Amino acid sequence: MSVITNNLFRVGNFVKRTFFGAIFAVVLIAGITLHTIGFLIVFLAITLLGTFEFYQLVRKANCSPQIIPGMIAATILFVACYLNARFHQNILFLLFTLSVVSIPIIELYRKKETPFTNIAFTIMGLAYIALPFSLFSYMTYPFSDNRFHSEIVLGIFLMVWANDSGAYLVGVNFGKHRLFERISPKKSWEGSIGGAIVSLIVAYICSIFCFDLSLWEWLFMGAIVVVFGSLGDLIESLLKRSIQIKDSGNILPGHGGILDRFDAILLVSPVVFVFLQIIHEYFR
Repeated sequence: MSVITNNLFRVGNFVKRTFFGAIFAVVLIAGITLHTIGFLIVFLAITLLGTFEFYQLVRKANCSPQIIPGMIAATILFVACYLNARFHQNILFLLFTLSVVSIPIIELYRKKETPFTNIAFTIMGLAYIALPFSLFSYMTYPFSDNRFHSEIVLGIFLMVWANDSGAYLVGVNFGKHRLFERISPKKSWEGSIGGAIVSLIVAYICSIFCFDLSLWEWLFMGAIVVVFGSLGDLIESLLKRSIQIKDSGNILPGHGGILDRFDAILLVSPVVFVFLQIIHEYFR
């Protein structure tokens, strides 16, 4: 009887995970591809949810980040990057600077036991969560032509998903040599190689359908996804292990939290941003 119950539980969990995963993918892809305002709404929401989730997590480390000032600064940063990428306006960056400067000033009046830890984690939320998502605005307007380029951001996510899926499937079936056992005991070198191969195949396919980047640029970006996506996954695992939790949240049933779903993106985004800036500056 227990065997039947366990099997039913696994099936139910798989159905739930698939259902919510499909909804998540549809909303994200729609936000990326349909319209620039849709991109603004979806990614701003993800930025705020991720920043809030991060602040809730670090509270478990016996500190008190400034949640409301941090969320306000994250909002300003995202909108400032969007307006700068699309319309080349810089005025909101001044307001963002003031919002960051206000964080240590506010801490003077909070009378908390760990003031500098609170300041550090509040600003860390902006650097680790809000900034990577904000930089996606520059990837949708990468060439200063005022045209919305959804293909690049969509390609990044497809390569990240391909890397994760390939690493999981190969690792489960063939993984023997641990990649970073101290932080993530289940990850293997075999899985990483499998993920890399699948990700580069997706990069090649992207080059066929998207002409914004050449084949070598897509493949190079695929390599960035493989290396920094894996590191981003390990860093988020390190965060969770340091506060002894399994999932960063439960906003996505069967999938964990926002940080669990976007851990690879948090490191991939800044590196891809730099890569695209170099291309624009020296090769276009």
